[in-house]
Amino acid sequence: MKEVLGKYVPEHALDPVFELIKLYGVHLKIVNDRVTRHGDYMRDASGYHRITVNASLNKYRFLMTLVHEIAHLAAFEKFGRNIKPHGDEWKLTFQRLMVPFIRPEIFPPQLLPLLARHFRNPKASSDTDATLSLALKQFDEKSDKNYIFELPYGSHFRIKGGKIFIKGAQRVKRFECVEVATGKIYLFNPNAEVELLP
Repeated sequence: MKEVLGKYVPEHALDPVFELIKLYGVHLKIVNDRVTRHGDYMRDASGYHRITVNASLNKYRFLMTLVHEIAHLAAFEKFGRNIKPHGDEWKLTFQRLMVPFIRPEIFPPQLLPLLARHFRNPKASSDTDATLSLALKQFDEKSDKNYIFELPYGSHFRIKGGKIFIKGAQRVKRFECVEVATGKIYLFNPNAEVELLP
């Protein structure tokens, strides 16, 4: 298991994150890419702690996602199962588990200040922190995707799943976009990856 995990996390994070997996008795499954989430945690009917993480994530996002999911398990064990999934107890647990990894041997120097800021009050997804998300995406494999914020106003784009939208105005942080087929308005984070259509 440790050898496999070594392909997905930064080298200096391997031993400490593997210790967390052993400490909490995690059954880790690395899965094909899912559109809606980077990873998830569940305790199955037989009491096993199962965590899945997308194989397509870069090693820094993979590490953050894995620790994020272990934090769910650790928070439930410490505070009980009636806490909010991304409430204060989870935030404190995620901060505590993640702090030992926020160092230059593990993350590139340009990410460290962004991570320090993010972990003052971690969100349910690092994708909601647009600055950190964009910084992490520079370590993804190259793709032909564009970010919403890069597209001209009124341009047509496609998301995974095939729906087509027209980019509208920016509302505070997110962009208002109209789905062509239904006329419904959706809000997109500026760092959402989409395919620009001609």
